Amino acid sequence: MARRFIDELPATKALLLRAAAPVLGTTSIPRRAARIAAVALLLSGGSGCSSAPGILGAATWTAGNSEGACRPGIPPDARPVDTSIPTTVVGNGAPGSCTYAKLESAVARGGIITFDCGAGPVTIPVAATLNIPIDRDTVIDGGRKVTLDGRNLVRIMSFDSPAFRANEHRLTLQHIALINGKATPAVAIPVAPLPCSQGWNDGEGGAVYMQDGNLTVIDSVFTGNQAAPLGPDTGGGAIYVMASRHGAVIAGSTFSQNSASNAGAVGALHADLRIYDSLFSQNAAVGNGANNADPAKCSVINNNQNEIGSGGNGGAIYSDGQSVNVLLCGDKIVGNRAGVKAYGGGLFFTSNNMQGTLSIIDTEMTGNTGGHWTVVSAGTARDAGTAVGTNCKTLSIRDSTLQGLP
Repeated sequence: MARRFIDELPATKALLLRAAAPVLGTTSIPRRAARIAAVALLLSGGSGCSSAPGILGAATWTAGNSEGACRPGIPPDARPVDTSIPTTVVGNGAPGSCTYAKLESAVARGGIITFDCGAGPVTIPVAATLNIPIDRDTVIDGGRKVTLDGRNLVRIMSFDSPAFRANEHRLTLQHIALINGKATPAVAIPVAPLPCSQGWNDGEGGAVYMQDGNLTVIDSVFTGNQAAPLGPDTGGGAIYVMASRHGAVIAGSTFSQNSASNAGAVGALHADLRIYDSLFSQNAAVGNGANNADPAKCSVINNNQNEIGSGGNGGAIYSDGQSVNVLLCGDKIVGNRAGVKAYGGGLFFTSNNMQGTLSIIDTEMTGNTGGHWTVVSAGTARDAGTAVGTNCKTLSIRDSTLQGLP
């Protein structure tokens, strides 16, 4: 697999899916409005506030896998942050007071950010990508009422530090929804005939992009986000984390109808990934041909390699890198798809040095489509089923239902 970061380091339910229009190529106002309304209906059981459709409050909020749980328990770092003493409160109690400008100002200061937008849900249209400070911790708590809407125009958040697995600071998102984020690629792969790779070398993270930071997501919803649709190394329809010292932790969250070339929902490169009690449904890796280096088939150099294939790996979740681990516990990963001639409808995980471990506990992974394989260098477990494509050091499966396994 290509390793672009190393080369360039200096530089949920069927109702929702039928009600909301497909993500790919969707920019029309009616379709976007339909998706927002569908999210509100699914998560809250009612309509939005008067200013915009949104998600209702704590009594009816539903995020995560309601049909299972990580029986070993959720670790302390996957539990909500105490936000009782906020650094900034966005809004003064009226829905109209919760504006993008006020949120942008709060994000620039960092610290703990909460909202006072009234009793009902509120949707804040995101006018431009929110740049998260890289020199301090930031917590954004939506109180199970706030939806940030990228409007199919912009990536919602970016934490962009220039180093490699060095930054100790963390972004925490909790009790919030991020919808319709879009990462627009700008760096095209050199033009070359097939089977040389096609598409883009950038455009990761439709809702959240993070480089050299640490991410926690708790009790949150990501729907209808999209990243670059084609390319061997780009991806992360909802979230893309790369070069992270402490990786990404996700708990009790829902990812539906997100898409990207690879990593339809969540992508990680050189970053540990731990996911607890979360739901992944109807996400798609929409690239094709997977990814390889083969000078016999392509004479053109991209990312210092003779790359062939244009992505499509990891319909729901994708992890790639040196000595990183993946843990899935209490998750439901259903109805996701990898691209044509690509792998891992549920999970794609390749450990470049075969030192990474894959642990799957109390998890259901069914109804996903795509190619599959399992290569393990140690231990007795040798098959992760037909929703997984993986090279790893050890594989551990416990109390789980995985398609293709008895």
